[in-house]
Amino acid sequence: MSCDKGNKKKVTDKSSDSISIYFSLVKDERITKENRLKYNKRVFEIINTKKNSKENRENLNEIGINYNELKDHKEFRKVSRILLANSIEEKDTLNIARALKNLGSYQLDVGQNDSSFYYYLKAEKFAKYLKDSVSIGEILIDKAFIQINEGDFNGSEYSAIKSLRFLHKSKNKLKIYDAYNIVGACSNQLKNYKKALEYHYKALNYLKTNNLNSKFHLDANSLNNIGYVYQNMNMNEDAVENFNLALNTKDLYNDNPSLYAMLLDNLAYSKFKIKDYSEVSNLFYRSLKIRESLNVDFSGIILTKIHLSEFFAAKKDSVKSQQYANDALDFSKKTKVSSDVLASLKQLSLVEHKNSGKYSKEYIRISDSIQLEERKSKDKFARIAFETDEIIQEKDKLTEQNRTLLYFFIGTLLLGLLLFVIRTQRAKNRELLLKQQQQIVNEEIYNLMISQQATIEENRVKEKKRIAQELHDGVLGRLFGARLNLDSLNRFNDEDSINSRFNYLAELKNIEQDIREISHDLNREKYVLINNFVAIVSNLLEEQINSFEADLSSSLDESIQWDKVSNAVKINLYRILQESLQNINKYANAKHISVEFKKDNEHISLKITDDGIGFDVNTKKRGIGLQNMQSRVNECEGTFEIKSKKGKGTTTTVLVPLEKKVTEV
Repeated sequence: MSCDKGNKKKVTDKSSDSISIYFSLVKDERITKENRLKYNKRVFEIINTKKNSKENRENLNEIGINYNELKDHKEFRKVSRILLANSIEEKDTLNIARALKNLGSYQLDVGQNDSSFYYYLKAEKFAKYLKDSVSIGEILIDKAFIQINEGDFNGSEYSAIKSLRFLHKSKNKLKIYDAYNIVGACSNQLKNYKKALEYHYKALNYLKTNNLNSKFHLDANSLNNIGYVYQNMNMNEDAVENFNLALNTKDLYNDNPSLYAMLLDNLAYSKFKIKDYSEVSNLFYRSLKIRESLNVDFSGIILTKIHLSEFFAAKKDSVKSQQYANDALDFSKKTKVSSDVLASLKQLSLVEHKNSGKYSKEYIRISDSIQLEERKSKDKFARIAFETDEIIQEKDKLTEQNRTLLYFFIGTLLLGLLLFVIRTQRAKNRELLLKQQQQIVNEEIYNLMISQQATIEENRVKEKKRIAQELHDGVLGRLFGARLNLDSLNRFNDEDSINSRFNYLAELKNIEQDIREISHDLNREKYVLINNFVAIVSNLLEEQINSFEADLSSSLDESIQWDKVSNAVKINLYRILQESLQNINKYANAKHISVEFKKDNEHISLKITDDGIGFDVNTKKRGIGLQNMQSRVNECEGTFEIKSKKGKGTTTTVLVPLEKKVTEV
């Protein structure tokens, strides 16, 4: 047997596992909270051993409600989640709605308003599907509480008024009272005082008509709300009357000390506003003492201190006025409630004139921040509602689409595989065709380069002929004239003749030097023009030297007979050299470059070296340029090697057969 003092029920061993008995014990308020929680846990353990039946889901819902009433939020959430999972498994719409509603209630209790709003929205959808008007109304009330807490007074008022259309069948008449109260509170915040009074009086009359008063003294709460509206309307005589009526409620201080302290503060403030200073300070002090002893209503403590600051400021006691205002600000910063901080800053700016500017700036900054957050909250709830609708619609669409996709996938799988094979084959054919076209284009480019070089060579030949003519007609003429004059002067030995001979000998030396220089120039040109490919490569290297800062040294083996090398090999070697120089200029940051063409047995070796930054050839992904170089080497049936290390430069080596003959396309 397990029981508390005052409990006359006995639980025998035979009935110890009876769920109904345990539930009755959980509801028995004479039993301690600790033992009631134990009984509720015992029921939960029993149900967990049973199958997921409708009866067990109903019991899970009741267990969750019991945990919520006993303020065990952690277990309440746990049970609600299990109920939701079990209900979804069995497509139990009613209990899905209940579980979602319970989770919304949990999130509201722990201050997670956005998550709570989300769960309530989903619960509302299921309640509408079930046409459960009572649940819809109760959910709307809870949504209204969330919205008023987040400062969305218009949204809260709308939800509360809407709930009244659904709650007329509800047995929980306190929800209707809450709806009237919320509308009145929202109207008061929106400065629609006439409507606020209307709904607060409706709430008070509803209490009396339905005899709903309890130990929480809801009638005193409504009178306080009415008095607060009158206070905001600056009708403080009417406010004092309502506050006094509420304070005269029997046992109010013992049953609800928090409400009692609030009424004392409101009464004192209204009396202060009508300059009835009798007992004002005493009322404020009593209110503050009660609130501080309860240590729960922190905003109330701050408000009373602000009111005391106002009171002492009116009494010209600046020291106490500033003291209470500073106390309020310090306490509000600890609680981190923005509205309390704002009220404290506003009061300090009024009573502490030397720092008024500082407090005003801080007030404006926090006020702007609060307004921004309020706008975000309003947008957040609208967004949650929109996204919830979207999710439900998307879920329905996805269910339908999944069926269609299943058949479509099976039907198109084989077709897709067939198309893949066809596309792969076509891609290979296109790649082969592109390679053939590239080879043709390379040949055409090389032929154009050869043609251009031939034109240059032809012009040089013409220039040589012109120079030969000049030598024959000019230089030889000068030589012939000098020789004839020297022959005629040999007959005379006078001083003038001797001087003339010396002059003609000097002229002959000049002519000799001119002929020697022309001969040397023509001889060098001859070797440069031995082969067009060598000239093309030389032009590329000369362009590299002129365009970039890196020093370049080159070596071309004269033993290579380029006329025996196919055009395809020569154009590929030229393109590889060109691509290598471009890569060095772009990435290597080299100071010196070396290019070497060398005959290696029956092969041509091209070696390009730089002292640049280098790279890790094992990890570096090959770009399109390197891939093209490899492709060109493969086309020539040669080998291609790159050696490089970070900070040690790069060496590129290409080896191709000397007599390689590429099939013409």
